[in-house]
Amino acid sequence: MSNFTTSPGVAISEIDNTFLTGQPVQAGAAIIGPTVKGPWEKPVLVTTYSDFVALFGDTFISGGQSYSYLTSIAAYNYFNYGGTSLLVARVASGSYTPATSTTIPNIFTSSSFTLETISEGALMNNSGSNTLGASGSLNSGSVANIRWEITNANTGSGTFNLLIRRGNDVTNSKVVLEAWNNLTLDPNSSRYISRVVGDQKLQYNSSTQQMELSGSFPNNSRYVRVKSVNYPTPNYFDANGVALIAYTGSIPVNGSGSAGGSFFGAGGTVSSSINLYDAIDVNTQGLIGADYNNMITLLGNPEEYQFNVLFTPGLLNDKHPSQVTNIISNTIARGDSMYVADLGIYGTLLSEAITQAQTRDTSYAATYWPWVRIIDPATGKHVWVPASTVIPGVYAFNDKVSAPWFAPAGINRGGLSTVLQAEYKLTQGNRDALYANNINPIATLPQQGVVVYGQKTLQKSQSALDRVNVRRLMIELKSYIKQIADTIVFEQNTIQTRNSFLSRVNPYLEAIQQKQGLYAFRVVMDDSNNGPAVIDQNQLVGQIYIQPTRTAEFISLDFILQPTGAQFPV
Repeated sequence: MSNFTTSPGVAISEIDNTFLTGQPVQAGAAIIGPTVKGPWEKPVLVTTYSDFVALFGDTFISGGQSYSYLTSIAAYNYFNYGGTSLLVARVASGSYTPATSTTIPNIFTSSSFTLETISEGALMNNSGSNTLGASGSLNSGSVANIRWEITNANTGSGTFNLLIRRGNDVTNSKVVLEAWNNLTLDPNSSRYISRVVGDQKLQYNSSTQQMELSGSFPNNSRYVRVKSVNYPTPNYFDANGVALIAYTGSIPVNGSGSAGGSFFGAGGTVSSSINLYDAIDVNTQGLIGADYNNMITLLGNPEEYQFNVLFTPGLLNDKHPSQVTNIISNTIARGDSMYVADLGIYGTLLSEAITQAQTRDTSYAATYWPWVRIIDPATGKHVWVPASTVIPGVYAFNDKVSAPWFAPAGINRGGLSTVLQAEYKLTQGNRDALYANNINPIATLPQQGVVVYGQKTLQKSQSALDRVNVRRLMIELKSYIKQIADTIVFEQNTIQTRNSFLSRVNPYLEAIQQKQGLYAFRVVMDDSNNGPAVIDQNQLVGQIYIQPTRTAEFISLDFILQPTGAQFPV
């Protein structure tokens, strides 16, 4: 109501009903597995497959043949079918380290500064010899690694440029990936090399089970960090603006050093005994289950890492039960994601798959069977892969064309167009046996090809949560409503605060209902559940009742023959 003065007049006020309800922060998928290159045991978010390849690679050589890890094939499927973001946690066997390289200064015998690759592993090592090829090529330069070059070095100004080049380029055809211009070695300058390029390093600490950060400046380069500046030049000029002789010798010389700008010292190599594709066993792509442990633990932290579904292609319930158990435990504890598990090795029989599925009972995980044959997108080879390698594409497509609360299954959203064939052509009886034991069949249908034909979770008891679409609906609802609730923590416990919560939650649930996610809902946050005793304990209580939409999985059609002249029922 308007406030009038003592004398007559007109009062004008504004009532703004156009406030927009904030959209939920959408979490994508996560994947744990080996990659060709990239940061080791440092989860990184990528938003396109090209970004994934640039950072983590796609193929590697073993025994003179090209291969791909299941991680990259799964990433391809995820992005190819509409995935938006993928958190990648690279794991490896043994200890991987970055490769380093040093620059040559004008005068001093040791280097001006030392660079270190962000990617870790032997693939980044391209030195081996100080002798360059006739065209200026590196001994082991490849499209997967990098080299550096200094240009425009100027002792008068104390500046230089740093180029990061592709490892397999040549002198007359340089491929510059990054260019950092007008750098200095002066810690007080805004162009100080560590400040501009970055010098921070993340490492997993197994004692604290956390990532620990060292260094002073964020990494702006995608390829290197400054490991050390060996001859800094603080206050490079004297009072007259002339470069100090004591510092001019620190500036690196033009060129790429005696080793052609190569990097060396990387640890870790591709295992000589590496089981790939249908040969995966306890040895999975050169790894064992324990190699996954650190990243399984790390991704159990929902405050640090957000995702709504996790894939670990290469881990198998029958060969790596400890890791699968830990992932499921973490997923249940997080409460904001699902896990897609694989049951057994290639060649596992239907009865064996059922036995494996019976060892798990949770609505936070789902499994698909059997294995499938695909064309490896990087090598073009026909290879056998476990189901979790292609299921990321199904989930991504489902969410793109519909929503998480729709079933990622059936002809409309569960088609596997990249699959050449399933390991077994399942009969109706096979599918019945699998579905009765909470395994989602990968069926081969006439005219339709290979299709995901089920959407059960691994929960044994019958409830709404024994279906993937309902579990994913709950993940979606809890994630967004928690984001709203976070904004009112420490606010006054009043009717206004409750109404603020309701004014955002109710429209959101109405939108979900309109998009076929809910039959009905009701949110209660009033005096009925927030009496004086509750308020005195500094609590604010809300109850959200929902009726999730169920899917039509069993359709009954009756064809009724009637005699000529009979009336059809109305």
